[in-house]
Amino acid sequence: MAQLRLTALGLTLGLSPCVLWTNAAAQSAPIFDFYGSLRTQVESVNPDRENRLDRYTSLRDAYSRIGIKSEYALNSELALTGQLEIPIDSGNLRIRDPYDQGDFTRPHGQRLRIAQLGLRSNFGSFVYGQQWMPYYNAIAAPVDMFSSYYTGFATYTVFRVADTVSFSSPEFNGLALAAAYAGGSGNRRSTSRIDDRRWQIAASYAFGGTRIAAGVDDRGDAGYARNRLYGFSAIHKTEKAYLAIKYEVFQTGNHQEGNFSTNGNRAINIFGSYVLQKNTIKLMLAKVKNYGNTIIHFGIDHVLKDNLKVFAEYYRESETAALTSRQGGLNDFNASISGGHAIALGVRYDF
Repeated sequence: MAQLRLTALGLTLGLSPCVLWTNAAAQSAPIFDFYGSLRTQVESVNPDRENRLDRYTSLRDAYSRIGIKSEYALNSELALTGQLEIPIDSGNLRIRDPYDQGDFTRPHGQRLRIAQLGLRSNFGSFVYGQQWMPYYNAIAAPVDMFSSYYTGFATYTVFRVADTVSFSSPEFNGLALAAAYAGGSGNRRSTSRIDDRRWQIAASYAFGGTRIAAGVDDRGDAGYARNRLYGFSAIHKTEKAYLAIKYEVFQTGNHQEGNFSTNGNRAINIFGSYVLQKNTIKLMLAKVKNYGNTIIHFGIDHVLKDNLKVFAEYYRESETAALTSRQGGLNDFNASISGGHAIALGVRYDF
């Protein structure tokens, strides 16, 4: 956080001449937008190997958060932006991410979901800080569409990374580009030299109700001469239907079988949803080698109000990727559980 505060100060000082240069009409008050989302579920977890983990029923958070966005117009073509988002683990009554479970009392872990400063222009946006990564946005997000805690696991990439500098272009004739460079490969900081950088690039092309995208995630956290993840996604939308596919493959120097990043490991996802009155029916079938393997995810969202919905989901993995002990997280990951299934009933309230 100290580094982020220093960077924010440097960015502010560096942009001071721009602020002085703009005319009085452009120097309007900053815009602030406060928001939040409470997402809580009751789940019944049934592991395949009960000698490794007992079945249980418990509460679990599904990525609740509160945040603030801000924007300050420097002129008609240039604006400063900022965002701060805090995770809330409603199942454990803690200020932390329910998966990473790093909070303000620990030296490592994800204290914040998002902490970023940016500069937006007609030519694109530059952003620094912990932010959503361009590879995830283009490749993994199209199939990360469920409401429960178990959404988003069927991919090899990370969602958000601290100390990241990114650029995203505006869409031009359907084509958009984004790139990022990070000082660390994941949300958890490391003193290891092999965990000192990560870069990504992604491109997408939209036409009609279809969008296709390709990306590269060069990971700096495995200590191999080559450690890249290549991805492709495609989505098609109609008024009520949504269909998405995702394909990822590792190219690494790791040739040991059975590892998360073994060379040639592949993830294939097919996701579809359909809106039927106030219900959205969702289904994903995935094959993610060495991280869940065969995955079936089915769910129904029911809208009670514009900002309130309830959901019911069934999640099944043949190898362990998401299942943990009661209200556990990343530190409780145990591959020897060898898969299982979970049924979740939950509520989501946005404000």
